[in-house]
Amino acid sequence: MTNDSKAPVTIIGLGLMGQALAAAFLDNGHPTTVWNRTPAKAEHLVARGARLATTIDDAVKAGLAIICLTDYHAVHDLLAPADLDGAVLVNLTSGTSTEARDTARWAAQRGARYVDGAIMATPPYIGTPDALILLSGAPVDDQLTALGTVNHLGPDHGLASLYDAGGLTMMWGILNAWLHGTALLRTAGVNAATYAPFAQHLARGVAEWLPGYAAQIDNNAYPAEASALETDARAMDHLIAESEAVGINTALPRLFKTFAARAISAGHGGEQYPVLIEEFTKPGNE
Repeated sequence: MTNDSKAPVTIIGLGLMGQALAAAFLDNGHPTTVWNRTPAKAEHLVARGARLATTIDDAVKAGLAIICLTDYHAVHDLLAPADLDGAVLVNLTSGTSTEARDTARWAAQRGARYVDGAIMATPPYIGTPDALILLSGAPVDDQLTALGTVNHLGPDHGLASLYDAGGLTMMWGILNAWLHGTALLRTAGVNAATYAPFAQHLARGVAEWLPGYAAQIDNNAYPAEASALETDARAMDHLIAESEAVGINTALPRLFKTFAARAISAGHGGEQYPVLIEEFTKPGNE
């Protein structure tokens, strides 16, 4: 049931994530309007009390308009013919920080208040504290707390997308490293389930290093308190050799070594691992 004392919201786009967003608002008692190019996707939400908007103008004016589409091109194509004057738009579509900032200017020119955001969770977690919702741009009212834990990052509309990208590189970096380690252990008959708890323990330990490493980066000073980069580079050679010996792919450890070798060539071999930030901040596709 809806509660008219709670602020109305609109969900524009009813893919798996959009449906989860709408369901969370309904569960929280918000009057909820939904819109989708294929209205059939809204049927189960309407059965639960949502109102189906028939036009995009109706959708954006029915309440705080939360957009969750495939990309920013779809957002522009959909909203271009709409009357956005006075609308409040929260765009949770995935994209780049440049797209976010450009869309903020585009929306402001049309009289809309614009907030960009990123959802750091999968649909099953929406509506729980484990769903992290990042926002950047103008502050919005607190109805988004129905979706999970909301973190407003500041006025720069591009920050949510940058945090999202940073989260993706962390996620894939950890998973790829775990998969490479799993491939190593499988050659000795150790299955993934046996290796996973060890990998979890190691990942938690590495995560504990991050605040200290962050301080080194922010201070632009990298004393070798634990080990020097040249020592790490020798361990990378061992990892490459082991991977070759057991017959698995060496691309990932060779990538590690490539960055380390560049930093060592630049005179940073006696400094600690975070000095590699100097290599990651250089442009290039290699």
